Amino acid sequence: MEKNILGLPVEASQSIVNELNVLLSNYQVYYQNLRGIHWNIKGKRFFDLHVKFEELYNDSQLKIDLIAERVLTLGGIPLHTFEDYLEKSTISVGKNIFKDEKAIQLIVSSLSHLLIIERKVFDSATAINDEGTSSMLGDFISEQEKTIWMMQSWLEEGI
Repeated sequence: MEKNILGLPVEASQSIVNELNVLLSNYQVYYQNLRGIHWNIKGKRFFDLHVKFEELYNDSQLKIDLIAERVLTLGGIPLHTFEDYLEKSTISVGKNIFKDEKAIQLIVSSLSHLLIIERKVFDSATAINDEGTSSMLGDFISEQEKTIWMMQSWLEEGI
């Protein structure tokens, strides 16, 4: 079995690169959704949500960079065109979202979708002892689970 400079199997690493590029594509759509709801949110919760959405898109921007750099570390080329992102992404595109609850529902749905992809990549990386990818995704997963819990709690307001 041929190994790369990191000591990981070449063929399996390429498969992880492909999975990471799918994750990258989905993150790019999620990021753009966050930008849109940040810009367009209206209503009495504007001030709180505007800041929260900016926090979330800044965080996703950092994660996008980490994913792309991990692809490069594994010897791949990160996708970098909107055409590629839209082709590979399966996350819902949010368009013209102005209402607070609809925005939060989109975030929860998007993060839940990202978790499915991340767990798949995590499992693939763990299977070949790719600690770098596994560790990165483990951090993403735990943060997103907490964010989902907080957003779900927000949606249950007044119940």
